[in-house]
Amino acid sequence: MRIAIIGRPNVGKSTLFNRLVGKKIAIVDDIAGVTRDWRAMPARLADLKFEIIDTAGLLGFEHDTLFKQIEEQTEEVLKTADLILFVVDGREGLVANDENLVRKLRKKLKTPIVLVANKCENQKTVDNLGDFYRLGIGEPVAVAAEHGIGLGDLYDVLKERSISLGEDQTAMQYDNEEDEAPFDPDAAPEDLSNRTLNLAIIGRPNAGKSTLINALLGQNRLLTGDMPGVTRDAVHLDWNYRGRNIQLVDTAGMRRKSRINKRLERLSVSDSLKAIRYAEVTVLVLDAQTPLEKQDLTIAEHVIKEGRSLVIAVNKSDLMKGDFLSELRKRLLYVLPQVKGIPCLSISAKNGKNLDKLMETVFAQEQLWNTRISTSLLNQWLAETISHHPPPLAGGTRIRLKYMTQIKTRPPTFVLFISKPAELLDSYLRYLLNKLREDFDLPGVPVRFQVRKGKNPYDNKK
Repeated sequence: MRIAIIGRPNVGKSTLFNRLVGKKIAIVDDIAGVTRDWRAMPARLADLKFEIIDTAGLLGFEHDTLFKQIEEQTEEVLKTADLILFVVDGREGLVANDENLVRKLRKKLKTPIVLVANKCENQKTVDNLGDFYRLGIGEPVAVAAEHGIGLGDLYDVLKERSISLGEDQTAMQYDNEEDEAPFDPDAAPEDLSNRTLNLAIIGRPNAGKSTLINALLGQNRLLTGDMPGVTRDAVHLDWNYRGRNIQLVDTAGMRRKSRINKRLERLSVSDSLKAIRYAEVTVLVLDAQTPLEKQDLTIAEHVIKEGRSLVIAVNKSDLMKGDFLSELRKRLLYVLPQVKGIPCLSISAKNGKNLDKLMETVFAQEQLWNTRISTSLLNQWLAETISHHPPPLAGGTRIRLKYMTQIKTRPPTFVLFISKPAELLDSYLRYLLNKLREDFDLPGVPVRFQVRKGKNPYDNKK
């Protein structure tokens, strides 16, 4: 069952959404109009389980192109709902825009409506809800979503209307780390086709991230526009691409910290950074008109630091000049030497150019990100590498590299057991890392090394 939350701006729709989902998913602020793109999430209230949809505040923006888009998108998603929670501000009381919006809803939709009066923290506010009966949609359910007040009454109303799926649904888990068996580097490669891929689309404001997602989905699901900052929340979208389940995440554009001077934008950027942390593959969208600025590099460095796999898509390819991609790859090699071979390709989100190639690249990087290398192969490689280029002396004696094994994937992480960890030069460790990436064909994938003191654990078994 799908339940949509609707109402004018700043009545607390996103606060109620977060309360029902059980997580602070939507950005909440006192500024009107924070929510723009709608989002849907599994939710529950006691034993009632349903899908809840948070929508943008309507009315008052009809003459603005962007907010006209918002209104049109909200109306489309409302058509898919089985029930509407119409939220009003109990503290402020009935206003003309409440009446206008109800009139529109009743004219365009036949969906049943439940009236929810939010911000009713005290009995005095509850006693003054009489004016809302004029809306003609029944008795208001008094709640204070921020404090969890009145949810029992809301439950009773929903129960009466038989809002129940009868299936076990839980709120979305942000963390993609699942409970797994102990890692075995010698196990067969995991079949990724049955897993949902978490794919985040990231970049500076106005690079074309939302346009790209709309093009991939084949529908105008997200708001777009020339004005920076159209996207505010990180929006999670379920998508099936050629039989593969993908969770696409559209993020707010990330500007330099010195330019982020509004609390709302800081919240949006924080949401974007969280999306990167829980992604598996990220697509960094660059604008061909202003390619690879300092902020792009900062974003790319953050992705690598988080251990995510990175693909760079240069949007608006029709505006590209000269051998742009070759120059871009050279610059990346210079400024991000720790991850060589980051895949870069040109696309046009507007015209649909190279989108299939983009997805092929995404899947290839996902596969590399999940690479397993057997312990025997690693130690054979280590012996050969040392024989050709041994580590430098430490205090006149040779550092012994004894044993190596992989301890996890996503990203590939290895432990190197040596005689004197503190004395191994960083330059030699970088050499090993780059040699490993080159010999095992791991371009553009963060690879992590851990150095420990110890002996070969198999010495006693010989």
